[in-house]
Amino acid sequence: MSTFSIFLVLITIVCFLLIVVIMVQNPKGGGLSSTISGTQMLGGVQKTTDFLDKSTWTLATILIVLILLSSLSFPGISGGTDSKIIERSETPAATAPAVPVQQAPAPATPAAK
Repeated sequence: MSTFSIFLVLITIVCFLLIVVIMVQNPKGGGLSSTISGTQMLGGVQKTTDFLDKSTWTLATILIVLILLSSLSFPGISGGTDSKIIERSETPAATAPAVPVQQAPAPATPAAK
């Protein structure tokens, strides 16, 4: 398994977790906080909101770092001469057959007396 494939799997997992954490949040108070009915539970509603907020930012940061690292391990970028554009520009252009250059007629020299 290549390095790029490993990064791709990790990015997919982090994206899925980020989607779940964002879907659990609800800024109008109807998300996970509405199912917790008071501060009798461990941590209370405020701690749950803080945890979800911190986990969202953490997962977003991890996602950005994984994307940047995966771009470094992307196959094909490291090769300097593997580019099709460079290959096209290095091939000589088709040259037209050379047309003989016509010389201008020599100026007439005055006859010597």
